[in-house]
Amino acid sequence: MASTSIIKVTIFLLVLSFANNTPCEAQLSSTFYDSSCPNALRTIRTTIRTAISRERRMAASILRLHFHDCFVQGCDASILLDDSPSIISEKNALPNKGSVRGYEVIEAAKSEVEKLCPGVVSCADVLTLAARDASEMVGGPSWSVKLGRRDSTTASLALAENGLPSFKAPLDSLISTFGDNGLNARDMVALSGAHTLGQAQCFLFRDRIYNNGSDIDAGFASTRRRGCPVNDGNEKLAPLDLVTPNSFDNNYFKNLIQKKGLLESDQVLFSGGSTDAIVREYSNNPSKFKSDFTAAMIKMSEIKPLTGQEGVIRRICGALP
Repeated sequence: MASTSIIKVTIFLLVLSFANNTPCEAQLSSTFYDSSCPNALRTIRTTIRTAISRERRMAASILRLHFHDCFVQGCDASILLDDSPSIISEKNALPNKGSVRGYEVIEAAKSEVEKLCPGVVSCADVLTLAARDASEMVGGPSWSVKLGRRDSTTASLALAENGLPSFKAPLDSLISTFGDNGLNARDMVALSGAHTLGQAQCFLFRDRIYNNGSDIDAGFASTRRRGCPVNDGNEKLAPLDLVTPNSFDNNYFKNLIQKKGLLESDQVLFSGGSTDAIVREYSNNPSKFKSDFTAAMIKMSEIKPLTGQEGVIRRICGALP
């Protein structure tokens, strides 16, 4: 009898240990809100589609907002928090301030969902779904999003300052930064393909287009100098892809092969290094690019999510409960 009791206790402890060590990602589910808020996904999609219909550039902004969230503390909506007595907002970080946008679109989608089911759907899930819907809206791929993230009660200005890749980063630094977040070089190149959309501010590429020694097509640099004066217009915008700036396609990779990458951190993906072959592959095979982009977006969206009893559900994305 005693030995039987010992065996039962041992089995119980093993089961408990397994449960406690199960990755939190396993708790995410594509059907998470099917019972608690069945119309949430449709409502979010409608808001995102409306915003992008009004301004096509918003698709790129939402994708970037999601990326900048997930690379700081994981996908927990920390980037959406405003300054408060207890929070120093990530919005103030150099990679975010004055350039990351779309906060109001996510807040609007959250507000609509709150009308349906108050306090149920997290801002982190709203942002993750919004990124998927933004891609689909401009001709990019769609995918099934696993849900159940909760919102952080903290933000990290320091991590936002130091953990996001720089527009001047060399290839080894980019690979390292993505690797720190569980993403490999192929994931990195695929995700960088989101730069087939959107625009960049002049100060981010001025040195590149005025530096005769830089690795850039001369005609392309000359064209870009017309809209970016050497001593003025830091905030002037230029499309990252001159050909189809508002459509999700693989022109970004074709541009890199032609030495027409606008940012240093773009062109470095095709500069004689280890990622050249991936860039060539995507430039020749748009289906493979979209497939890998989908896989990388799913992988990124599941970086260190808060689940279960972790975190909170914010009623307003910019403020703690």
